[in-house]
Amino acid sequence: MNTHCRFIPLLIFFSATAWGQNPQTAGEVSSQEEQVTFQSRVNLVLVPVVVRDKTGKVVGNLRQQDFQLTDKGKPQIISRFSVETSGGRRIPKAPQVETASGEKTDDPGILAADHFVALLFDDIHLSFSDLVPVREAAGKYVSSTLKATDRVAIFSTSGQTTQDFTDDRELLQRALSKLAPRPVTRSAVQECPDISFFMADLIVNKNDQQALGAAAREALVCMNLPDMKSAESLAESSAHRVLNAGEHETRVTLLSLKDIVRRMALMPGQRAIVLSSPGFLTVLDQRSDEGAVIDQAIRSSVTISALDARGLYTAMPDISKHTINLAAEQVKQQIDRQAASAEADILAELAQGTGGRFVQNTNDLAGGIRELSAAPEAFYILGFSPQNLKLDGGYHALKAIVKLPAGLNVTGRRGYYAPKHLSSADEDAKEEITQALFSRDEVREIPVEMHTQFFKSSDTEARLSVISRLDVRKLKYRKADGRNVNEVKIVSALFDRNGNYLQSVSKLLSMRLLDGTLENKLASGLSIRSDFKISPGTYVIRVVVRDAEGQMMAAQNGAVEIP
Repeated sequence: MNTHCRFIPLLIFFSATAWGQNPQTAGEVSSQEEQVTFQSRVNLVLVPVVVRDKTGKVVGNLRQQDFQLTDKGKPQIISRFSVETSGGRRIPKAPQVETASGEKTDDPGILAADHFVALLFDDIHLSFSDLVPVREAAGKYVSSTLKATDRVAIFSTSGQTTQDFTDDRELLQRALSKLAPRPVTRSAVQECPDISFFMADLIVNKNDQQALGAAAREALVCMNLPDMKSAESLAESSAHRVLNAGEHETRVTLLSLKDIVRRMALMPGQRAIVLSSPGFLTVLDQRSDEGAVIDQAIRSSVTISALDARGLYTAMPDISKHTINLAAEQVKQQIDRQAASAEADILAELAQGTGGRFVQNTNDLAGGIRELSAAPEAFYILGFSPQNLKLDGGYHALKAIVKLPAGLNVTGRRGYYAPKHLSSADEDAKEEITQALFSRDEVREIPVEMHTQFFKSSDTEARLSVISRLDVRKLKYRKADGRNVNEVKIVSALFDRNGNYLQSVSKLLSMRLLDGTLENKLASGLSIRSDFKISPGTYVIRVVVRDAEGQMMAAQNGAVEIP
């Protein structure tokens, strides 16, 4: 599937048909068709954290009472706590319709992917001399480091290099080999005057006379101008052009990063982006764009880590360019040193703001990618419900510490954004279903049995049916006009063996059941079938069920292999 087509809100269509229900229940179970776009909420804030000791070893044996969590400095009550471990889990094969319920099988199922790493290369800003070493470093990571439950994708900020999540090393290496510098607006030829984005920002936005003077002295020489007034005019005009070009490249980079964060939100497991970049600049007007990326990552539980692709940075003149004016060159070298620090700042901010890490000033780029891509052996999920939350969209800084033992280092989510309005019960339900759908955790509040059935129409086409049998007698009902009223949503989603979301079908059942129907005619349950047109292969099925009255949920995993 084309990756760019998937950078859109997930749409689920409701088209319900109860399969296998008793014909005598006709009129008591109905369906309606509607389209839903999932939204996010923060009624429950989840804070994933990793704890390491002084040697950097992950600590995985802590308890809920060992943690303290603050929101804007105010202590919070941790209402949800879990310890997660990496390494994947086996998804059992969903029994075929013909298989008796509860029948034992020796089939171990499939080992599901649960650690997703997007290697993002900033080919807009990377020079050829910086891109080659970081590309080779990524190649070493792909060839020697991947585990059975790891899936890697290759993206570039220009959008011209894309490889979706896979464990196929050959495909990944092929995508890496296609990486090349792809500036959007900048020219590879030295211009006159030679003004960088940072220098242009100094001239236009900060009225820096020293920077303007250096650019004017270059223009005076290389354009053979008659006086400094003419040179300054040309320098200012060039600075405006360079500034607009630089702003555009930064905007494209941030939009690309935000799109990849959206893509990562659909992956069922730990989600990490590793951005390899020399850094880039944001002017004042673009700080909100940077904040939007961080906000999107926080809401999607995606960490952004960054690797400074310049390696061990030294402020040396660019030998590919000739010196136009010695006095101007000395000023420009000073400006370049300031620019190098500012360009790294945004990489650090993206990492710190999303709970990731930033590696810089090292020539061990392979080690940097390996370190930033590694899944911790264990991490903790701390959850709390904000009290007296103001609906202002404001940023809330979070801090998690371990009270005892002392000396442990905690890294993780650093904050969240408050909503601007209260979410409705329907929005809450959508969000709860979304979170459950892109998880691997199983919930059994509602008794559900999953079966599958498939047939192949050709060597390349197959139809898969997922049958979910619900014990509706275990649900809670509201009495209305002598009937038992409830609504149940059943979402069946399909993922490929690499964890990529493929498609989903959702059924909305509206039940108005007579007592006799509920107690007798539906004793064997109610079966709902969802059909998928797919190609033969191995798939992971995720079924999520939620009822409106009891607000109970079920979530189950199953695997199917179509030869």
